[in-house]
Amino acid sequence: MEEATAYLRDGVLSHLEKLEAHARKLALKQEETQRQQENLVRLRARIQELRLQRDELLTKVNLQQVGLIRQEGATGSNVEPVQAAETGGQALLKWKVENVKAMLQAFRLTGISGKLTKQGVCFCISTAYEGTYLDSYYLDLLIQQPVQIRHHSVPIFIPLEQIAKKYLQTDIKCFLAMLSDHLNAYAGRKYQADQLQDHYSAFLEGTLQRNSLHNVLFFNYDVETESKTFPFRAKLVYGDLTRSLPTEATITCKGDVSDSLVEKTAAHSNLFRHMALHKAFNSFRRAAESLDQTA
Repeated sequence: MEEATAYLRDGVLSHLEKLEAHARKLALKQEETQRQQENLVRLRARIQELRLQRDELLTKVNLQQVGLIRQEGATGSNVEPVQAAETGGQALLKWKVENVKAMLQAFRLTGISGKLTKQGVCFCISTAYEGTYLDSYYLDLLIQQPVQIRHHSVPIFIPLEQIAKKYLQTDIKCFLAMLSDHLNAYAGRKYQADQLQDHYSAFLEGTLQRNSLHNVLFFNYDVETESKTFPFRAKLVYGDLTRSLPTEATITCKGDVSDSLVEKTAAHSNLFRHMALHKAFNSFRRAAESLDQTA
């Protein structure tokens, strides 16, 4: 009887280890897919940026040619200098408007859209996580010297002021891209925590503790292993605010901890750092269902 029990336990543990190994492979594959998608977005944005630079150069060449023609005409027919200056100013204003329009077109590929206003431009930054569209945020810029933020709906805990101080006056495209990274990462972290609390509360012991930025999470959870249920405590820290996966995952288990449990806590830590939170708990659910079927 004891030999049969030991054999069954070893079989269950072996099956659980295979499931965890498979989950780790899926996590790595998911991370690679996400990295490829991010690279594709960057390449598309880079293509649009290069096209924008090309159009700017062509416009500058045209402006220079217009200036030369105007100079020659003024020499031959005594055209008033004031009229020439007005014509040049109109051409320059038209070039600036076209420049902003081209920038808006380029950003549509990255979830950023916008429209020209009487005093500047209003941007809309849409967030999404794994194909699920989430919240949108608005930013109304006053185009003058210096550029100013008139109104916005960005949450107070997003470091908008620091990002603006670093990029807004020198590179608006970089400013918007960095702000979009922060907002999308925040939306992704919040989405994962909501999914865990809404769909996997059976695993949780107590409430999920999280701050407004969702960059620090605390929770207790129970997972069945070695034919017993063990209470684990997790602390997830998201050190990079432009990412939706934690940089640190500290997992502990109460009471006397066997060598196999030490391995399990390490495996859970690795899983949380490489897989979306709700998907990690979905792998725990599948493992528990496999244990029930084996028993």
